[in-house]
Amino acid sequence: MKKMIFSIAAVACLMCAGTYSFANEMSNMANEMKGEMKAGTDSMKGEMKGKSDAMKAKTDSMKSPKDEMENEMRMKKNDMKGEMKTKKDEMKGAMGY
Repeated sequence: MKKMIFSIAAVACLMCAGTYSFANEMSNMANEMKGEMKAGTDSMKGEMKGKSDAMKAKTDSMKSPKDEMENEMRMKKNDMKGEMKTKKDEMKGAMGY
């Protein structure tokens, strides 16, 4: 009887030790996976920031031709206004106003 109780106790102790070892191994694996996921997330953030910066640079490069065109249009408009004012003044002078 004592041998049986002793063997049951020994088996229970071995199972507990095995369970602890298994749980410890699973915990270590979970920590490794967290580290890998964090590294992956950080690298993805870096890639996204790089793409965002590239898009901003492209947008900025597209703005300069647009600004040049707007400046040309503004200058032409001002020239036309000046010409219209000159013609208007000439007509007033011709009419005697």
